[in-house]
Amino acid sequence: MKKVSIVIPLYKSEKFLTKLLDSIMNQTYKNIEIILVDDGSPDTSGEIADNYAKKDSRFLVIHKENGGCCDARNKGLEKASGEYLMFADGDDWMELDCIEYLVRIAEDNGCEMSTTDAIFTTRNREQNNFDSIRVMNKSDAVASIINTFYIPVGPWNKLYSMKIVKENNLSFSVPWFGEGLYFSAMAAQYSNKMAVGHRKVYNYRLNNPNSGCTLKEVQNGINSMNNILYIKKSLKVNSKSIEDALNWHIWTNYFHLADYIYSASAVKEYKNEYIEAKNEMRVYMPKVMINSTISVSDKIKILLKTIFPVFFIKYGDYKAKRAFQNDTMD
Repeated sequence: MKKVSIVIPLYKSEKFLTKLLDSIMNQTYKNIEIILVDDGSPDTSGEIADNYAKKDSRFLVIHKENGGCCDARNKGLEKASGEYLMFADGDDWMELDCIEYLVRIAEDNGCEMSTTDAIFTTRNREQNNFDSIRVMNKSDAVASIINTFYIPVGPWNKLYSMKIVKENNLSFSVPWFGEGLYFSAMAAQYSNKMAVGHRKVYNYRLNNPNSGCTLKEVQNGINSMNNILYIKKSLKVNSKSIEDALNWHIWTNYFHLADYIYSASAVKEYKNEYIEAKNEMRVYMPKVMINSTISVSDKIKILLKTIFPVFFIKYGDYKAKRAFQNDTMD
């Protein structure tokens, strides 16, 4: 049973942290080390972490000045000693067989990386009726990760070979929003194969008001755009499927940037960025429309969003607000 290192950055996580740490402490896979990085959190997250370290020697706590999520993960990576690597966010939690499942599908199929194509959220608690394991080569793995409707975005919900991470100097040193997509895509391109399961084993929280995915900050939209363009420049593997995935993701990020600017009532302040986002949506839309992996209905939505972005931004904000208000899961 190879050791698995789980790196978890902590910042303002006290409300949800116990649920996460209990779910990891009670995993069916026992050979783990849990590296908790207190990123100068102003609440009791660091104290909670210390208490878990006192009762379970598999916990290691690092206290540091606030430097952001990327810096916290990098500090955890420096201490990780396992043969496999995982990440979790402080407000999420794992199913009790999460680690066992990801290790098993990787090792059974000779893969250096594994993940699933579905997750639980605080708004969707239904398990898939069946499981299936697909094995992808590095090209298909990269494309599926960038096509975030295939593989849930984020560094979590994935198992990485520590050898791949160390040999290729992978880290979270790219300071842009969406750093998890960068890390996962880079790991996939250096892994020979990736196993993808269909069972839900990771729980993603959608009702944290402090989450970067809940708050629509314009700078995050700009940073996300920088991130996907940097990924495009950094990839060493090429294929039609990767090109299609990049075109879709770039179009999506330009729509999100327009969304963030409009929703923040910052069109005047970010006039140039707002105009550029809408123009680039029109540039990338035809490239996305020839992508054979996108359904006809989704292509129609992309076309309409490109022509009428403000309508869909307002409608999306309304739906998101209603969903957030109705999401009361602890």
